[in-house]
Amino acid sequence: MSRLDGERIVVTGASAGLGEEMALRYSEEGARVALLSRSEADLRAVADDAAGETLVRPTDVTDAEQVGDAVDAVVDAWGGVDTLVNNAGIGLLSLYGEGRPFHEIDDADWQRIIDVNLHGVFNCTKAVVPHMLDQGRGNLVNISSGLGRYAAPGYAPYNTSKHGLEGLNKTLALDYEDAGINANCLDPGGRVATGFWDHLPADEQGEILDADVMNEAAVLLAEQGPDGVTGESMPADEWEARLG
Repeated sequence: MSRLDGERIVVTGASAGLGEEMALRYSEEGARVALLSRSEADLRAVADDAAGETLVRPTDVTDAEQVGDAVDAVVDAWGGVDTLVNNAGIGLLSLYGEGRPFHEIDDADWQRIIDVNLHGVFNCTKAVVPHMLDQGRGNLVNISSGLGRYAAPGYAPYNTSKHGLEGLNKTLALDYEDAGINANCLDPGGRVATGFWDHLPADEQGEILDADVMNEAAVLLAEQGPDGVTGESMPADEWEARLG
C-alpha cells in the first residue's frame, strides 16, 4: 500500500519546477492530485506523466472566483480536500532575471508579486478550509523560502511576500489548532533549479539543488493526521529529520 493511497491533494503552481515534482511524487504515493496553474497545456503534460488519477484545472490563483470553481470541482470529483500545497509563486528573478533596488521597483510588479505569492495563498486556503473543517482534518503546506526568515537586497516584493506568508502560516495554525488542520511552511533550503537562477554563472550553477528537493518532506507533511505538527517553518531536510 502506498503512503498516500486515496488522499486528495491540491497543488498550485503545478505546471513546472517544484510544484510539478511534488505533484508527481504525490501521485506515485497513491494520492489523487489536482493540478492548478494558468497553463492548461503544461498541466496536461504533467498529468500525462503522473502515476495515478489527476484533475487538471487551469487557474489563476489571484482570481478568487477561478480558485473557488477549481476547489468545487475537486470536491465534486473526490468528496473533499486532504492537503493543499500553496506553491504558486513569482519574483523579480522570474520576471526579469535580476533583482532591483526598492526605489526602482514598478508599482505593477510589486502588486503582481504580492498578489500571486500572498493573496493567492489567501484565496486558495479560504476556499479549501471549510471542506477541511467539515471532515475534521487537513494539511496546509505553504511553500516558503529562506527569504521568509531573512532578506536579500534587490528582492523587496518577494522578501515581503514570504515574510507575510510566514506570518499567515502561524495565524492559520492558531486559528485551526483545535480543528484538526495543520498549517506549516516548507522551503527547499537553498537555490533550486526552477528557472529563477538561470542567470547565474556556471561556477554557481553547481550549488543549485534539484527541483525534487522538497518531495519527501512534502509527503511527510501530507501524511500528518489531525494531531500533527503545526505552525512551524523549516527547510526540507529539517522536516525530514523532524517527521521521518
